Amino acid sequence: MKLGRTAVVLGGSAAGLCAAGALAPYFSQVLVLERDELPEEAEHRRGVPQSKHPHFLLNSGRRAIGALFPGFEDDLVAAGGLHLMPSMDAAYLDGEGWSARKRSTMTMIYSSRVLIERVLRDKVRELANVTIRERVTVTGLTTRAGEVTGVDLAGDEHLDADFVVDAMGRGSSVGSWLMAAGWPELEVQTLDAKVTYTSRWYELPSERPPSWWWQHIVVMPTRDKGEHPAEHEFLVNFFPIEGNRVIACMGSWGLDMPRTDDTFVESARRVRTPLFAAAMERCTPTSEVHLTRSTGNTWRRYDRWATPPKGLVFVGDSICAFNPFYAQGISSASSSALLLREHLSRAAHLDAAFSARFLTAQRKLLGVPWRLAMARDQAYACAVGTEKPAEWRRRILAAVSDPAFSFIVGAAREDPVIDEHFAKVFNLDESLGDMLGNPGVLARLVRHGIRATLGRHRVPFGFDPRAEPPATDYSPATAAVR
Repeated sequence: MKLGRTAVVLGGSAAGLCAAGALAPYFSQVLVLERDELPEEAEHRRGVPQSKHPHFLLNSGRRAIGALFPGFEDDLVAAGGLHLMPSMDAAYLDGEGWSARKRSTMTMIYSSRVLIERVLRDKVRELANVTIRERVTVTGLTTRAGEVTGVDLAGDEHLDADFVVDAMGRGSSVGSWLMAAGWPELEVQTLDAKVTYTSRWYELPSERPPSWWWQHIVVMPTRDKGEHPAEHEFLVNFFPIEGNRVIACMGSWGLDMPRTDDTFVESARRVRTPLFAAAMERCTPTSEVHLTRSTGNTWRRYDRWATPPKGLVFVGDSICAFNPFYAQGISSASSSALLLREHLSRAAHLDAAFSARFLTAQRKLLGVPWRLAMARDQAYACAVGTEKPAEWRRRILAAVSDPAFSFIVGAAREDPVIDEHFAKVFNLDESLGDMLGNPGVLARLVRHGIRATLGRHRVPFGFDPRAEPPATDYSPATAAVR
């Protein structure tokens, strides 16, 4: 059943494309308005500067996009995306040293952000009633009696709309336009942990060295409180993408990051393992160094307005933007779009009650990744924003968050049930609170703590970070007590 004639999506990035897929069955035409000229191939563009950095497509996002665009995952892999099992295909350095390889239930699709968006654009262009208009600047909304009725464009153009989706990202002006039209002051929750990350793209050698069993390298920040190079505080990724390429990325909370090619290489040589720099040296750089600072967590609380605008919803960073370190952006945006489709499928009318119901359901959805981001970022002394905790609470978080995370990671390494739940938390399929409130999980965590205290480990860990990560498969069938 069609709910209206015209729906307009503001923004043609991943969030807007997913929204278009959600709207298409319920409107006669869907217009996607994009400021940039969109490339035909997987190329960078001005409106998505973060595309130059690694992007994890979490399982919740994979499923949401697949539900909106059947065949998306197959198309992404056919275009060069890599379907990998991180526990087997990633060399993971955490705590004292390398973790062991072992099989798990979690797989991921690795690709560049630009390839994800190119495949999404291809899927959207298959929809007969969706049109993407490029090089369009949105300058405002028109409203009447609490309802959004259209969109104003540069050049004195106006579009009537029965429904509008704001997918304009962190820089969206929609909140300001609504307040100017009479809606109350918008409450915005913020927490900026001063994350900066820097990346450079490389082409892999045509023949990988025999010791490179891994596809992906992950180096977690040190927990050592003693004197050490600043680079030991970096979160490091050697991230595989399509076309026999990788993105080398270093990021930190509150530290200065290298900006030039030379300082990037110098910093890489000082991270916690020589493998990162050694791998880079075997590859051919294909880009300059890209640095990003716009990484704060921001939640625009439209859901707290007593009377939200009729005929308008928000997806992606335009309503809730996260620290990109936690890989929650695309998955949260696509999950919001899928939630929108579900609400449209049950709606008889797009009245004010529809907007309120959707915002209420979206609040619950966004709360899961938001609380995960807060659990980590609130521990940093450099963090600023409305959600910055009292200093006594911040100190407690700083003292317990990393050890608690490492304990859970260690337990997941040893216990398949904990591993399954932790994978769900990582992929936004389960909240951390639900996992820790599960009696079965709690019992297994206690058992792991007792076994760890007694030194009884099923899977070895802490391999020398100065050496090559071990290639041995320590999956349960072959694992021995350490």
